[in-house]
Amino acid sequence: MVAAKVASERRDLRVCLVVSRFNEPVTGKLLSGALECLSTAGVDRANIDVVHVPGAWELPLGVRLALGHSDYDGIVALGCIIRGETPHFEYVSMGATVGLQAQARESNVPIGFGLLTTEDGAQAFARAGGDKGNKGEEAARAVLEMCDLAARLR
Repeated sequence: MVAAKVASERRDLRVCLVVSRFNEPVTGKLLSGALECLSTAGVDRANIDVVHVPGAWELPLGVRLALGHSDYDGIVALGCIIRGETPHFEYVSMGATVGLQAQARESNVPIGFGLLTTEDGAQAFARAGGDKGNKGEEAARAVLEMCDLAARLR
């Protein structure tokens, strides 16, 4: 495994966190995990922007708008979809996932996938800082690793 950049080299990274407001008790914990990860890695807080979108469905457009607005080194998309009684869960989950993957592929900018798709609230909270870790933190860590890779390959 190649060593990650030291904190001083990451200080100038520009990162945008695009966060869904829907299921905010969960997405707020994902956001906290992502911010903590970036801070621990040495990213200057002044270089981290947080923008909110209504829900997971809007995450891909929020990412696209962020890509067009500023010169970000990486973006972390954070959201939570909890299965309900209708097929709505499948449509929103698939649309958001495919949309985020398309943005990553087309932009050449690392995009962290911090979108939870869970069966119930307990599963969501377990993955937002509970006994299953914090997927916001993991998505931010993945973006940092990909930023390191991009820098090495330039």
